[in-house]
Amino acid sequence: MLRVAVVGSGPSGCYTAQSLVQLDSGVCVDVLDRLPCPYGLVRYGVAPDHEKIKSLQNNLRTVLEHDRVRFLGGVQVGPGGVPAARLRELYHAVVYCVGAATDRHLGIPGEDLPGSWSATQFVSWYSAHPDAVDGGFLRDARSAVVIGVGNVAVDVTRILARGLAELSPTDMPQAALTALAASRVTEIHMVGRRGPSQARFTTKELRELGTLPGTDVVADPAELAPDPGYTDPSALPAPQRRNVEVLRGWAESPPADAPHRIHLRFFLRPVELLAEQGHVGAVRFERTAPDGHGGVTGTGRYEDIEAQLVLRSVGYLGVPMEGLPFDAKTGTVPNLAGRVLREGVVTPGEYVAGWIKRGPTGVIGTNRPCAKETAMSLLEDTPLLASKDVPQDTLTALRAEGTDPVEWTGWQSIERAEAELGASLGRGVVKLPDWQSLMEAAHSNGP
Repeated sequence: MLRVAVVGSGPSGCYTAQSLVQLDSGVCVDVLDRLPCPYGLVRYGVAPDHEKIKSLQNNLRTVLEHDRVRFLGGVQVGPGGVPAARLRELYHAVVYCVGAATDRHLGIPGEDLPGSWSATQFVSWYSAHPDAVDGGFLRDARSAVVIGVGNVAVDVTRILARGLAELSPTDMPQAALTALAASRVTEIHMVGRRGPSQARFTTKELRELGTLPGTDVVADPAELAPDPGYTDPSALPAPQRRNVEVLRGWAESPPADAPHRIHLRFFLRPVELLAEQGHVGAVRFERTAPDGHGGVTGTGRYEDIEAQLVLRSVGYLGVPMEGLPFDAKTGTVPNLAGRVLREGVVTPGEYVAGWIKRGPTGVIGTNRPCAKETAMSLLEDTPLLASKDVPQDTLTALRAEGTDPVEWTGWQSIERAEAELGASLGRGVVKLPDWQSLMEAAHSNGP
């Protein structure tokens, strides 16, 4: 039996495990995760009001309940946990599916002012990630600026405009729900440095902004017009053309009187965050113009937009892992069809899939063919891998070295505790928001 460790239980990890056990009946997979909960960004990145996308957890659950797949949560790989070298001794092969764990920075003055956050930090807070901090995101904020025009930017913009009635039925943690319900943010600016035809959001996400109760969406036709694709969208690919059509509709609609207003801004590049009494008070943008080659150039004209809350959503970046080579420029582990490369040479037994393999691109479904490619590479290497002696019972070996994994029954105990918490609050399932409550639930003696 070939024993494989998959590090990371998000979509790429689950799809890798699924491919391995489907393609070869002689493979057993342990899916390891640093957190006691599975599903990665499906649990901790998908917005709580997107129930249809979150329902993908049901598909991932089926993988983790396979009789040759075992979930082991609460297992740190690297410093403070199981060394990567030791993991290689315990398994015939290790597949790293660790995603892109940090955010890209703007690299501008004032970026670290209080009140300036990465969108990921905000998402982690309202998604109950146990590493999240309650930084008082909304405290004293009346106006927010979201820098970026991708789907994550749309998500955080939408959540800022949502009301208690719409968020209460979700699994959002109670503290975040209470803070958002009390929010005084009325003006939200989502800002891109290029034009509408180059925005990264999907049309479905964009349209959703126009369906929010008590919210007016505003776009300035004069700001959109410099984009050649906006002026004549007929030559654009269908997704971009649909985006432009939606924006055109908002630009041509008269403003409405509503409690919340979302301003969609384009051709503005952030150059500085301005302080007010030691806290972010505004963002200074430089007006940009198309350079004729798909990029933009500065015009030397500036605009300040008031904001007590700034959320930066300009992309993710992979981080180095102990014991693995790393390309800092791309934020990925060098690989050939998923096989880890060290100085251009394949390292038998070490593999990658997902964002750490290809960079933070695509949607959740993009991970499926990516994972299958890696699984096929691994299985092609089976004759070489299977010759290594590994322990028959890796769980016992892990426990003997001080690791106490949360098994599937522990995760089921967490699910029960979250259902009970929700019932006590008169809501549906409500996520446990911190390490202590998660670990206590995992080790409780429930039914």
